[in-house]
Amino acid sequence: MIKERLIGYIEQSITQNWEMEALSNYKEKGMSYKEIAGKMLRMHIFFREAGIREGDKIALVGRNSANWCITYLATVTYGAVIVPILPDFKPDDLSNLVNHSDATLLFADDKLYESIDPAKIPQIIGVVSVDTFKLITSRDESLKANFDSLEEKYSKAYPELKKEDIKFSDISNDKLAVISYTGGTTGFSKGVMLSHNSLAANVRFAQVNMPLSPGDPLVSFLPLAHTYGCAFEFLFPFTYGCHITILSKTPSPQIIVQAFREIRPRLILSVPLVIEKIFKKQLLPVITKPHMKILLAIPGINGILHKKINQKLTDTFGGRFKEIIIGGAAFNAEAERFFRKIGFRFTVGYGMTECGPLISYASWDTTKLGASGRPVDSLEVTIDSSDPQKEMGEIILRGENVMLGYYKNEKATREIIDENGWMHTGDLGIMDKDKNIFIKGRSKSMILGPSGKNIFPEEIEAVFNNMDYVAETVVIMEDNKLVALICPDNDAVKNDNLSEDQLLTILDQTRKEVNERLPDFMAVSKFRIHREEFAKTPKRSIKRFLYTKE
Repeated sequence: MIKERLIGYIEQSITQNWEMEALSNYKEKGMSYKEIAGKMLRMHIFFREAGIREGDKIALVGRNSANWCITYLATVTYGAVIVPILPDFKPDDLSNLVNHSDATLLFADDKLYESIDPAKIPQIIGVVSVDTFKLITSRDESLKANFDSLEEKYSKAYPELKKEDIKFSDISNDKLAVISYTGGTTGFSKGVMLSHNSLAANVRFAQVNMPLSPGDPLVSFLPLAHTYGCAFEFLFPFTYGCHITILSKTPSPQIIVQAFREIRPRLILSVPLVIEKIFKKQLLPVITKPHMKILLAIPGINGILHKKINQKLTDTFGGRFKEIIIGGAAFNAEAERFFRKIGFRFTVGYGMTECGPLISYASWDTTKLGASGRPVDSLEVTIDSSDPQKEMGEIILRGENVMLGYYKNEKATREIIDENGWMHTGDLGIMDKDKNIFIKGRSKSMILGPSGKNIFPEEIEAVFNNMDYVAETVVIMEDNKLVALICPDNDAVKNDNLSEDQLLTILDQTRKEVNERLPDFMAVSKFRIHREEFAKTPKRSIKRFLYTKE
């Protein structure tokens, strides 16, 4: 257990940066640390009046926004448990996760809540709009009455908000702070339980090691319901007194680049997709021209060209960043080699939701090509092999960042954390003498999508396998897109006397129907017919590695 507390970091940042801008939605007026503290304290009064106690669960479903952040801050500083849920899930999956978490209050975007059937979340006593912070609905009149008198109670408690008023819960570091869901469909959802200690360890490491200073501007565009975006585009910069501008809708690379140029952030967190698109669309067409290939091969001239390309690329991201940190999925090797060659200020980190999320990081000027950083100071990381420097093995770890377990799922917890406290990541790699981690592959079936979201192929396959003319399916990632390998139900095809063209037409319609039933980030782009039954283990599990394209 570390001595630093997340709530302590938040209290300190609010009082030290009282009048400074803290959060703003893109193109909207920002809020100061003082204003945010006032909104948090109003929520604390509401929680208290609603009978919420430390450890109670509060679900949060909404798109990225300043109000989303305030709800998160108010919940964890009260000592309650925040349950952030991705807004991409279908209504039934949202209801399933709210129920599974045992949440008693729900904060939701107005439009998202319209899609949820209140009868399917019977334990929720009240729903508050993330858009307006107004009460949408409540299960009893006393809750509504308490909410209606909230402003009066706040004014009485804090006639003039002062820094001395900023004293939140003293809940201990070993207590649960967040339940972060890694999947949505019934039977596949796992609620990762992160303690205050895990969050504090992530923030502490970032404050000491990542190049950001109080007052620096930052653009937040990663999903805040995921630990990567939440920890490093929100919690760390907020506790450091930075001004965070939030791109509230799912942004395109063009919007992201536009925001970078306007705001000129000092630190950029990204998933590979954004960087790789810029490389593919802006740089590859230039550097692959015949005359450029010749010039880039001439010593001296290539150095001048590299410097010019670096400057152009740097300007694309606003020109003032100290470093770009890439994480959430594997980075394109060709892009990484070229960026390293031109001296571009970027680094690749490694993490998992189960570690809140950080496992390893190294600054852009100390990292090695192909590496994913070095273990953070709060974790012991090793390779489960006889020669970790040469022989690939599973990356295992233990320490302060590691989750408490999966919520209400001891079996899954025991499968990932052994009796000695080692967490088995399911990732394969080696580690050199300087502790640089080189990830070589993934032994688990989970796919990290190009946007950094966790994709569980079994969820998609389960939907496909229930459709007509489908015997079994394997979903893989190819060129940053999901592809379904479908083994047809040959008996059904034969019985209905389907031609090849008819089968292809039906299966393409099946693909579209499956996509309609799943979140957009799990959409399957195309399918291929796999004529033979997939190879199986003795336990009849499909040998996925045989079908995964490197």
